[in-house]
Amino acid sequence: MPNHSRRFVVRAWRLALTTLTTLPILTLTACNSSEEPPAAPPTPPRSHPAPEPPSASAADGDDVAACTDGDCEIAVTKPVTIRLVGPDGSPTTLSVTEVGPNEIEYEVKSGNGRSKGGASGKGQGCLTVLRANGSGNSCGPLTDTRPAAQQDAVVIQATTSADGTATLHVVSP
Repeated sequence: MPNHSRRFVVRAWRLALTTLTTLPILTLTACNSSEEPPAAPPTPPRSHPAPEPPSASAADGDDVAACTDGDCEIAVTKPVTIRLVGPDGSPTTLSVTEVGPNEIEYEVKSGNGRSKGGASGKGQGCLTVLRANGSGNSCGPLTDTRPAAQQDAVVIQATTSADGTATLHVVSP
């Protein structure tokens, strides 16, 4: 095959490929009857994770007074003090001392007892069980679900969220 014939075949193939790749784009553009401008190109991936949506709303909102009966679910975004009745009927104070994105610290005083809890990190929280003869703490990975009531105990669960809202569950029998 002469050299000029090969060049003609190569050019014909290039023209055919260009036509085949641009034809769908032209067809889609011609069929678009909207007056809206074309969609913006997708944003490039970010080097840090996107923020989580705000945590689900608590059943009692941010009403600290809802906890005085020892049964509540509230959202806190700043330090608060909650007064409630302890497992032996004594006055009990739950003081949230620090709250922020994926962070919470608190202290519980009941009778002569005192307990502190704190957690930081995504999906972290603390569980405090108050009994008439003492208390116990456990901190680590927790879900935002309501803890189970325990006989003769007040259960306090504090969970963190990325938006700086902590959820407190207080459960009494």
